[in-house]
Amino acid sequence: MANDDAAAVTMAHLFDPEPERWGLRGDPYVWRALRDQLSGTDVPASVGETVELLRVTFSELVGVDLVGDPASSVYRESYAHGGMSSGMVSLDTWRESLMPLLALRARTLMKSS
Repeated sequence: MANDDAAAVTMAHLFDPEPERWGLRGDPYVWRALRDQLSGTDVPASVGETVELLRVTFSELVGVDLVGDPASSVYRESYAHGGMSSGMVSLDTWRESLMPLLALRARTLMKSS
């Protein structure tokens, strides 16, 4: 039965709760888009695979490779919902805190399974 429970753990579990701090106004919309895109996907077997899945999906949604692109931020119309920095996504925040937070949550989830 434990294996059945572990199989039911999806990527959506990593996104709750949302962080209290963001870099720019577009970041929470990217967070939610990532969650929605991956919500039905089982958590991969390793933290490395999970991070890679997050990185690839982020790249698909935002159009930027967090590893290869040196930009600190990017504007995306699809994440513009009002405000001065509306639509701005902080790549630095994603590299330095949001992706590491998701990786930590994956690591914690795997230890508890």
